[in-house]
This record gives sequence, C-alpha cells and structure tokens, in this order.
Amino acid sequence: MGKKYKLKTHKGAAKRFRMTGSGKIVRTKQGKTHFRRRRSFRAKNMLSKSIIVTHPGDKKRIMLMAPYMKLYKANPPK
Repeated sequence: MGKKYKLKTHKGAAKRFRMTGSGKIVRTKQGKTHFRRRRSFRAKNMLSKSIIVTHPGDKKRIMLMAPYMKLYKANPPK
C-alpha cells in the first residue's frame, strides 16, 4: 500500500480565518491598524467584531488553503 501524503496549510489563511463550533468560518475585519486616530470610538469598536464568511466560493477556497481547520478550529498545533 502506498504512502499517504499530508496536505500543506496555507499559513496566511490559517492566521486569518478560524472555525466556530458549529462549523462556520469567521474572519476579522480589515483596517484595524492604520489611521485609527481619526476614527470615532464607535467605528473602532465595530472593527473588533468578527464576520461570518457567507460566500460559498470563498468558503471552498479557504477550506482548500487550510484543510485541517475543521479538525483544530484555529491554527494547527506546532
């Protein structure tokens, strides 16, 4: 019987996305690091919330880049 190969995780995707307990993929909002002085407190507070990825094509692409996310929910152990 031949040897099975491991899939490589795309590290950028593993750092940007995580999976909830119910299996939804969530991401953080962009624009949190640059030019924050000008923003109102409400706008900065809204950036702290995470967004559920809803587009089916995006979900498929994320799961191809991070195939072990469903096992570990976040980054794989080192």
